[in-house]
Amino acid sequence: MELDKRPPGDGGEGCLVGVIRVPVKIVALIVVLPVRVVWDLLVAFGQAAARHVLRPLSVYVLQPVLRGIGRVLTVLLKLVFVWPWVGLWRYVLRPLYAHLLAPVGRALYAYLLRPLGEALAWVGRGGMRYLLAPLAKGVMWLVRAVCMTLFVWPWVGLWRYVLAPVGRGLLWVGAGFHRYVLTPVGHGLAAMGSVLYRYLLRPVGIGVYRYVLVPLWQVLVWAWHVAGRIVRAVWRGVRLAGWVLVGWPAAQVYRHVLTPVGHVVRDVWRTVRATVREVRADVRRVLFGGPGREPVRSRARTLGSTTAAGKNAPAPEISLHEQKQG
Repeated sequence: MELDKRPPGDGGEGCLVGVIRVPVKIVALIVVLPVRVVWDLLVAFGQAAARHVLRPLSVYVLQPVLRGIGRVLTVLLKLVFVWPWVGLWRYVLRPLYAHLLAPVGRALYAYLLRPLGEALAWVGRGGMRYLLAPLAKGVMWLVRAVCMTLFVWPWVGLWRYVLAPVGRGLLWVGAGFHRYVLTPVGHGLAAMGSVLYRYLLRPVGIGVYRYVLVPLWQVLVWAWHVAGRIVRAVWRGVRLAGWVLVGWPAAQVYRHVLTPVGHVVRDVWRTVRATVREVRADVRRVLFGGPGREPVRSRARTLGSTTAAGKNAPAPEISLHEQKQG
């Protein structure tokens, strides 16, 4: 293997570059090769040591030692923090509770607390029945009496002895006023209104309707019809005046002036058209020879006809010169 071998296609480098590259590669090889060899040796040594020394040492020495230390620490921790309290509960507190505290508590409850509670309950029931209940009833009666005296009886007395009699008196006065004042006055006003309507308002209304409104309506209807007739007559007069002033003169002008002038113009146009056709035919015959005829465009449709030239073709045109020769 040559050290200065270059990859193919790497052109454009001179001899100076090749000369410099060779020493650089040699120096790099001399420096890097020992380092790489040492690194490979260290890696191989580490793998061999891990496989043949460290792993057996860990499996057969370190792990058993660590397990033994863990067991010793577990026993020590139990000995210090667990077993004393377990022994205290099992051999001191539980027997003390079972053989001393529980019997004493049961005896104390049976012979002291329970009779004392029953005595207090009996005293409470007796006090409630013979002392507190009557006292409460008396207090409630007193409170009720005070409340009735302050908030009920005054208003009941006011209603019973003041408001109710006054209300009944007012009702009696109102009934008497209605019976002896309002009813006669209402009857009198009703009779007066009936008489006023019968003898004044009704005749006046009938008279106004019959002698004022109906004639006025009839006059308005008559005036409306008369106005309609006048408007129709005026419209007829305007229409007649328009016909006399505008329509009839226009019709006469159209009939006696415009129509003859139009006929004359039409005859002149036909004569001029025929002359132009004859002249055109003569010119074509003189220039091109042969019988003169209209071009294709003129034969498609004549000027004064609405039919195509293919169905009713016009007769060949004859000039004035040919007529004279004939």
